[in-house]
Amino acid sequence: MKKDLVAVFSPTLHTLKIAKEIVSILGADLYVIEPVYPYTKDDLDYNKSNSRSSIEMEDTKCRPKIIKKDLDTSIYNRLFIGYPIWWYTAPRIVNTFLESYDFSKMIIIPFATSQSSEIGESSKDIKESVPKGTKVMKGKRFSPIASRKDLEDWLKTL
Repeated sequence: MKKDLVAVFSPTLHTLKIAKEIVSILGADLYVIEPVYPYTKDDLDYNKSNSRSSIEMEDTKCRPKIIKKDLDTSIYNRLFIGYPIWWYTAPRIVNTFLESYDFSKMIIIPFATSQSSEIGESSKDIKESVPKGTKVMKGKRFSPIASRKDLEDWLKTL
């Protein structure tokens, strides 16, 4: 029987909290997307046009390096991919992750955290980083303080 995988990029740990709750509810496996060069507070300052995150998001082809781990995607049927919203989409490092493994036989379910921004173009942008024909569902944005019940209610709809 195949399982669920929850992969998450969470430099401020807000999205990781949500991911761990989804793992707990589903009995899924967790994969933390780790950059080769960790993000500092200054890197994440979206108010500065020269911050690392601003520069990365300006360039749609940017693919920050990740620490690649052994991952047998054949044992999973669904990938829940979590991230904070950056400039109305997923951070470019999420694209790096999706382009580093074969998720073509999985259903990809995005989830994101943000205090106020909607999930934006995330699902469309994610679809561009996986093989054509891979099923990518519409994503869901949560507040970083979403409750377990909020997550359970969402998961029941899938």
